[in-house]
Amino acid sequence: MTPRFDDLVEQDLPAEERGRLERVHDLLVAAGPPPELSPEFEFGPTLAMTLPKRRQGRGRQRLALLAAALVVLALVFTLGYITGNGSGGGIVGVRTLRLAGTAQAPGALASLVLSNEDDAGNWPMKLTVTGLAKLPPRGYYEVFLARDGRPIASCGVFVVKSKSAAVTVDLNAPYSFRRSDGWVITRQAPGQHEPGPVVMHPLA
Repeated sequence: MTPRFDDLVEQDLPAEERGRLERVHDLLVAAGPPPELSPEFEFGPTLAMTLPKRRQGRGRQRLALLAAALVVLALVFTLGYITGNGSGGGIVGVRTLRLAGTAQAPGALASLVLSNEDDAGNWPMKLTVTGLAKLPPRGYYEVFLARDGRPIASCGVFVVKSKSAAVTVDLNAPYSFRRSDGWVITRQAPGQHEPGPVVMHPLA
């Protein structure tokens, strides 16, 4: 039995957000239930699972990466929906952002799922990213809450093994923020305390 949309979301959602979620819900219902997950998908999808195995031409590779990002966003939303309704207590993603590499990281792609605020005021997030280069020892990437395009508050750090390897990490935003705020990813050198160069920003 397919759950009714009104039973899945809060009633006081803004009209624009409610309309967007309802359209996604209708698409998921029309697509039908997903097949059983294979063992490699047991812990959730990553961008690496959708990337082509062979090298392609530059234009075809860019299209393939964009298609991969869209597939991952759909899978993340679907699994969040299943988890939230199957366990009775899971968190359903309420906002999904897409990020793309700047000139500092061309070809990099990411999805950031922002979940419901918990009782303590934390906003759990899950980031899936691919296409970022491995940094020198003690170097790392940092996710920042951004306002007017400028990093203002850290939400967590991570490292990558290689440019072709996808990474999925859990993050957190223990802040109050505006609906117009976004997130960026910076490259940090060892001992650097100020935000470094922005390597990923919201995809327009």
